[in-house]
Amino acid sequence: MLKPTLIGALVAAALAPAAYAAGEAKNVIFFLGDGMGPATVTAARIYKYKEEGLLNMEKLDGSASRTARIKTYSNDAQTTDSAPSMSAYMTGVKMNNEVISMSPDTKATDGTGKSYLSGTDSTCPTSGNGTPVTTLLELAKAGGKAVGAVTTTGVTHATPAATYAHICHRDGENSIAAQAVPSGAGYNAKLGDGLDVLMGGGLRFFKPIAQGGKRTDGRDLVAEMQAKGYTFAGSGTVLKAVDGKATDKLLGLFTSSHMDYELDRVKGNLDQPSLTDMTLKALDVVGKNPKGFFLMVEGGRIDHALHGTNAKRVMDDTIAFDNAIKAAVDAMQQRDPGLKNTLIVVTADHDHTMTINGYGKRGSNILGTVKDYRTGNEAKDKDGNNYTTLVFGNGPNRKPVRTPLVEGSADATQVLHDDYLQETAVKTGSETHGGGDVMLFATGAGAKTFKGTLDNTKVFGLVRQASGL
Repeated sequence: MLKPTLIGALVAAALAPAAYAAGEAKNVIFFLGDGMGPATVTAARIYKYKEEGLLNMEKLDGSASRTARIKTYSNDAQTTDSAPSMSAYMTGVKMNNEVISMSPDTKATDGTGKSYLSGTDSTCPTSGNGTPVTTLLELAKAGGKAVGAVTTTGVTHATPAATYAHICHRDGENSIAAQAVPSGAGYNAKLGDGLDVLMGGGLRFFKPIAQGGKRTDGRDLVAEMQAKGYTFAGSGTVLKAVDGKATDKLLGLFTSSHMDYELDRVKGNLDQPSLTDMTLKALDVVGKNPKGFFLMVEGGRIDHALHGTNAKRVMDDTIAFDNAIKAAVDAMQQRDPGLKNTLIVVTADHDHTMTINGYGKRGSNILGTVKDYRTGNEAKDKDGNNYTTLVFGNGPNRKPVRTPLVEGSADATQVLHDDYLQETAVKTGSETHGGGDVMLFATGAGAKTFKGTLDNTKVFGLVRQASGL
């Protein structure tokens, strides 16, 4: 027989308010650091805040903050590419590499049997190659919320595309762009009256060839979207002048292709907004909706710098991404103190092959050569050559014979130069993604459920439950 005290405890527990209430997150900000694996997080922390410091994403506000480990494999590969991984976050469905927000049976083909698309106008076959699967952004729009996507890549690139488009191959970027244009040919009707915010690079897929773009159908999608009430910003200066709180629809396309790396944007004084600028402006636009919003923000060029084995630009773009997270948290704390109605999730779509190696002395420059922690002297390989702390498992920069490195910045052969490319173990044309798990940080309404080791598809369900979609 149960003792009275135990019975009372069980009854009290049953009647106690739930630690988590479904639908409490009126607003969701989903941050995605493309390719931002654990080694990138650690290296960026040391780069900016030293070993003892913390990135903003690692110290998210609130007692409800949680961390988790995310498995990222795709339907057909141990190592995913961005398209199916972001699609898994957005739809809860595993799909094949290169496929964007389609059913698992969808093959990455243009309908002619080719494994890669032959042109940017290619679309999925009308039948026999999978079906679209609903995204969190579409669910949010159906629920009357404002929605948007912000990125430092082109807005038709894999990660942002996975939020609002459906296609059997990620390279069909003309078709992806058309899906964002309300009432136009190819429009994704599940977007209702359309995306409220879309910002990043990729103007070429919105402009016809006659205007320097890539569209072979002659359409000017920017003009079409302006005709549907979108305010258009083509530079950082123009975006700054936009009153987001008085703007209902905002389209920002700031470069023909991807936006510049943060290091080059700053050093070149380029008229492009920072990721923080775009994020805050987007929050002004979507934040007006009384029913709330879903906003995706991607630090997309972290991935590109990793593919290029250029650790300096990896660091600067990761810090720019981290700064945007802090700016968003601060802005939402002003609007929603304690984030009682706002869920903020920070994660990555996949890892890379960059690693932190050697027994480096604490306080060493993370971009420099390894200094032995006991002596402070240069650590050496078996042939007597020094080596950098950050190296890659594969990539183009494998020397036939290793030679001593110079920790200087006079030219690109010296390891602290902006353009220095870290050495790689296996020689490939471009560094590949890594298949390791990635990290997830969450805070605010509904964040307590993000814990343990989760499949990326599980994150979709947790976000959906937290926001009541």
